[in-house]
Amino acid sequence: MSKPSPRGRRGPVGPSQRQLRAGELVRHALVELLRTETFVDPALTDVSITISEVRASPDLRQALCFVEPLGGEEATAVIKALNRAAKFLRGRLGHNIEMRFTPALKFVHDDSFDSATHINELLADPRVRRDIDAHDEGEGE
Repeated sequence: MSKPSPRGRRGPVGPSQRQLRAGELVRHALVELLRTETFVDPALTDVSITISEVRASPDLRQALCFVEPLGGEEATAVIKALNRAAKFLRGRLGHNIEMRFTPALKFVHDDSFDSATHINELLADPRVRRDIDAHDEGEGE
C-alpha cells in the first residue's frame, strides 16, 4: 500500500487540461471576433492582430490573452485599445462560446516573437556561426 503524498511537496503544476481547452476555445472565438467585428477605436481599425495564446485561470473566470499586432507596430496602443474594448469583446464572446461563465479578458503583449527574433540574430552572428559549423564538422568524422 502506497502512502499518499503530503500536500505542498509536489513541484509546480502547469495548467489543467480543462484550462488548456478553455483557453483554446476562447482564442479561436476571439480570432473570429477580431476578424469580423468593426471597431470604432482608431487603434483597432485596419490592424491585423495575432492572438498567440490564451491562458485561462483555474476557475475559468479570467483569461489572459497574449497578442501581437502584425509587424509589431503600435503594439502598446493596440493592447491599450483591446483592454478598453475587453468588456465589449467579452459580451460578444459569450454568444459564441458554450461555457458556464464567459471569462473576463485581459490583453498583454506577447514578447515571444521578440525573443525568437533575438535568438535568430544571435545564431546569425558570424562568431556563433563559426562555432556551429566547427561543431558540425566534428560530428561528421
